[in-house]
Amino acid sequence: MSVSEPNAGLRARLVDVGVELVTTEGVQALSLREIARRAGVSHGAPRRYFPTHLELLSAIARRGFEELADRGTAALGEGTGSPREQIATLGRVYLDFALTNRGMHELMFRHDLLESNELGLRDASLPIFSLLVDLVGRARPDADARLVAGALLANLYGIAQLWTWGSLQLTTGAADFAPLLRTALDAHLGSEGR
Repeated sequence: MSVSEPNAGLRARLVDVGVELVTTEGVQALSLREIARRAGVSHGAPRRYFPTHLELLSAIARRGFEELADRGTAALGEGTGSPREQIATLGRVYLDFALTNRGMHELMFRHDLLESNELGLRDASLPIFSLLVDLVGRARPDADARLVAGALLANLYGIAQLWTWGSLQLTTGAADFAPLLRTALDAHLGSEGR
């Protein structure tokens, strides 16, 4: 059974409104009632397209993963740099995304709020991680690439969160996240001259 065009339009509008809400007001603003109100529909209308709140949150988070993937792909271009250079590029893209899209970033990685197997969320999120694993495997053929990539992602997430709170600026005196990114890469991939 296919979704009719008006239904597809309303479905997309609900997700658009959710993206706007999470971008401007954060995860806490993402109630079904508020999304419906801002979309100009009854508070029960979202349930026709997203039977659970989690499904709507997953659809919103999927947009975030798609945008992050698009930014990463654009930044990598032809992918001609060394694996480490490409990882550094992806790290900068990730941190920039996380710091300029705080609400979306929080939603994307709150698997306690999301059903990652719904609406293709895994299809949107796993390719990004798989690319990181591939690059780490080429940069560190001696290591378990999935574990190193996971630890690096956790480190970058921590940098983004602590930077958002102002903690890293206070404790390190850093004016931007670039030195922290370099240090994280050295910690997980070895020093650049290695």
